[in-house]
Parts: sequence; structure tokens; C-alpha cells
Amino acid sequence: MKRALHGFSYVEVLVALFILSIAIVPAMEAMQSGIQGTGIHQQTTQQYYALLSRMETVMSESYSLLLTAAETAGNASTPSSLSDSAGQPDRLIVYLSLYDADADPFTVTDSNNDGDNNIYTGDSSNLLWLKVELENSAYAFESLRQR
Repeated sequence: MKRALHGFSYVEVLVALFILSIAIVPAMEAMQSGIQGTGIHQQTTQQYYALLSRMETVMSESYSLLLTAAETAGNASTPSSLSDSAGQPDRLIVYLSLYDADADPFTVTDSNNDGDNNIYTGDSSNLLWLKVELENSAYAFESLRQR
């Protein structure tokens, strides 16, 4: 009975160390993936705020400047002059186009004043469609700008 009160036996210490050594491997792997995730999240956050900043900058430009840039681009799928230059890392592309609200899913009736069923032809609504996207990614913001 006295012997049980003196502490752990050598076998108990070895078993405890064995269990700890087995458990530490998955714990270290979890920490590694958490650290890697932090880097990815930081990059995503920086890209989000860069997109947001560019959208705010574009929205603050005068309507006439945006209209000129949209007419120069020619269509909704050509990057405008407000885009970053090609080859730049994390390039932000700005698309601008006239917008006349044809085929608008949020209205009961579609006026389709110009009869072409194309939302980017710009009949008479004085709206510009704006899109800022991060090249080669799914990140983008879209908005409309009124005269």
C-alpha cells in the first residue's frame, strides 16, 4: 500500500508519453493548415478591399467621363480605360456600358423601348452599367450609375 502512494510507475510515464506523441502529430497538422488559411484569408481580404476601393473611385467619377469611357470601350465585354494595365498582378478590370433595363427580371412589365431585348444598348434611361472585377477570379462588383 505504501508503494502506490509514491507516484507514477515507469510504465505509466511511458504510456502517457506514447499517447501524447501520437496526439501531437494531428495537432501540429491542424495548426499548419490554420496558419496557411490565415494567409489565404488575408489575401482575399486585400483583394476585396481593392475591388471595393476601385468601385468607389469609379462611382465618384463624373457621368460624362464614364460615358466617354463606355463609348470608347464599345461594348460590355471590353475592358475600359479605367482598368489596370495588362500583365499587372491582381489586375482590376473595369467594364462600362450603356444600360436601358431591357428584360429586367425585377419588373412586371418590360418596356423594351428600343425593341432589341439587349440590356446594354442604352435607349434613353441615362444609366451606365459598371463592373469591377479581379482578373481570373470570381470576385466582382456591379452597379448602375445614373446621369
